[in-house]
Amino acid sequence: MIDRNTFFKEVTIKICSSLKIKTALKGAFDYLRQNIPLDSLALTIRDTNLAALRRVAQVATNRVELADEVFVLPEELWSKVQAWEVRAPTIMSADHDEVIRAIAPYIKLEGNSAILIPLWVENEWLGGLILRVRGEGVYDSSHVELLATVTEPFSIALANALAHERLLRYRDTLLDDNSFLNRELLSHTSDEIIGGNTGLRNVMEMVRQVAPLNNSVLLLGETGTGKEVIANVIHFGSPRRDGPFIKVNCGAIPESLIDSELFGHEKGAFTGAVAEKRGRFERAGGGTIFLDEIGELPLQAQVRLLRVLQNREIERVGGSRPIPLDIRVIAASHRNLETMVSENRFREDLWFRLNVFPVIIPPLRQRKEDIPALTRYFVMRKSKELGISGSPAIVPGALQRLTDYSWPGNVRELENIVEREMIRYRGEQLLFDSLLPAEDGRWKKEPPEDSRRQAPLKLDAILFQHISKVLKMTNGKIHGRDGAAALLGVEPNTLRARMDKLGIDYRRKRNAS
Repeated sequence: MIDRNTFFKEVTIKICSSLKIKTALKGAFDYLRQNIPLDSLALTIRDTNLAALRRVAQVATNRVELADEVFVLPEELWSKVQAWEVRAPTIMSADHDEVIRAIAPYIKLEGNSAILIPLWVENEWLGGLILRVRGEGVYDSSHVELLATVTEPFSIALANALAHERLLRYRDTLLDDNSFLNRELLSHTSDEIIGGNTGLRNVMEMVRQVAPLNNSVLLLGETGTGKEVIANVIHFGSPRRDGPFIKVNCGAIPESLIDSELFGHEKGAFTGAVAEKRGRFERAGGGTIFLDEIGELPLQAQVRLLRVLQNREIERVGGSRPIPLDIRVIAASHRNLETMVSENRFREDLWFRLNVFPVIIPPLRQRKEDIPALTRYFVMRKSKELGISGSPAIVPGALQRLTDYSWPGNVRELENIVEREMIRYRGEQLLFDSLLPAEDGRWKKEPPEDSRRQAPLKLDAILFQHISKVLKMTNGKIHGRDGAAALLGVEPNTLRARMDKLGIDYRRKRNAS
């Protein structure tokens, strides 16, 4: 009989040789067969979702790889299997165990000898390894005692292998989801960018020119103009669309951490660096990195960024070897970088490297023709976010009020105004009358509720509110003695014409009239 310590060592080495279950089983099978009568070795686990035993791997002397197989058990038998407490290797005999007798037909026990090695990890029974050989009564207590020495390494190694396979499945699922999302995002081209054919027409033309290429791009514009949206369009319109798109707000990272965050660090590079870490540039490999507010980078980080742009390589903090990169850099800033260069706050050589293809995004006040479309888009989006069924109507004259405002916060401010208005007017028409004329002729926001309610409205706005109120009283009914037309003292066709002019949708309520 083989020495137990040697047996334990060799089996542990074989079963831990690979995270692939079938590869690990093959290694263990070859060694076990030299010391124990063995024709096949199968791993069967409990699948609680299916209420079944599932064979996930099997190795046999003929080396024919059997497909995974699921043994769905009757409810009563499944309950017994779940409650089965087998902690040590045991000879599978139908004469000595009720559960073994019940599952014998599923595992083809008749005419064979079998030993079950139960796999337990932290008091959870995962399943078992079944060793089988032709002929009855082949196995005895000496085989069971020998296998008892390797129960724990078998359990740990195979539990790790199962976890690894689950991780690979999750990874494949995430990759598939990522590809789907990329395809969805790619569909949002310049035709879907609001203002892509009007106020942002020139910007989108430049985007179409530069997106298929691999050069760096610099996006310039005031805060809230949509620089990140344009960066998205460039990435998903490029050959790198299937790669990662890593976004970095350079102004949000503490100066003491910026090198580590961008370029990564080696283990032991500084206090607290207990493991190596990939930086944002490495994570963007094969894709695009978007450096927002690049004017906030400290000068030391600017030097390292210049090397990235020149040599397409980085060195981690505490490292000594260069790491090649395959990335595209899109930078953005609301600052005047050229002025910062003259003030020695931004490196001139970095400025020249970035300024190869600048794209200037105009502020919202310079593309006011886009405000109505943007407003309707935000109303529709915020309706979904706030759980409002249907998109609230906008009172006539309100869009003009929005267009006349100067919008110092640009598109981001418009989005916030729309959200606030929908919260305040939930279920009603949107007035946007919290913007009142200021002395400079632009418009200002007025917080007091009473003055907002008493603010004078244009005639169309008053008619819109009154007709909508009457329609609500009649549940949308227009004809008849108790219809909205009769209450207002006008002909139904006259009322419909007025509603068309004011933009009141009555067609969806026609069944009620």
